[in-house]
Amino acid sequence: MNNKPASAARVGIGGPVGSGKTALVEQVIPRFARRGTRLAVITNDLVTKEDAERLKRSGLIDPERVVAVEAGACPHTVIREDPTLNLDAAELLELKFAPLDLVLLESGGDNLASTFSLELVDYWMFVIDVAGGGDIPRKRGPGVLQSDLLIINKSDLAPHVGVDLDLMIAEAEAVRGGKPVIVTNCHTGEGVDAIIDHVARDVLFDS
Repeated sequence: MNNKPASAARVGIGGPVGSGKTALVEQVIPRFARRGTRLAVITNDLVTKEDAERLKRSGLIDPERVVAVEAGACPHTVIREDPTLNLDAAELLELKFAPLDLVLLESGGDNLASTFSLELVDYWMFVIDVAGGGDIPRKRGPGVLQSDLLIINKSDLAPHVGVDLDLMIAEAEAVRGGKPVIVTNCHTGEGVDAIIDHVARDVLFDS
């Protein structure tokens, strides 16, 4: 008899430092909970557990369901080229909290090239923000081009940082060849429901 639990879906969340990845995780946790989705979270940082500790203190999720991976090196290298630490953490969470439906893996993300190994995740989203510059889509970084879902966060800041949000969205859609782009304000939760819908449909196969 095989006692290993069915593998949970794994969704990666990457993007530059400060783009709003942890804020996004804080927004999606209660939304998935309301759907009855059983989940856990893995965070990746260089030499700190700050993001994991923030989530554990949030009251949004059982702290035992949050695991920190300290990369000790460039975080996009750990996730993209050697997913071992994250694979081990995901498997331990699945064994401890079986059955799990979903494991979220947040990248420490240090630049626009941070990508996830397809050995590790089933689906990954890339978070950029308008304060980082309206020209990010035009630079055609791997995260912008290759992610399953591109999120343009901090939409409310556009008029304050001189960004034409409509143009930024149009350019993102143009370079992504039909792959989805969602605009969010993770401070207020605006746009987050659309992310849940994409993951539910494309990853959990739950319409």
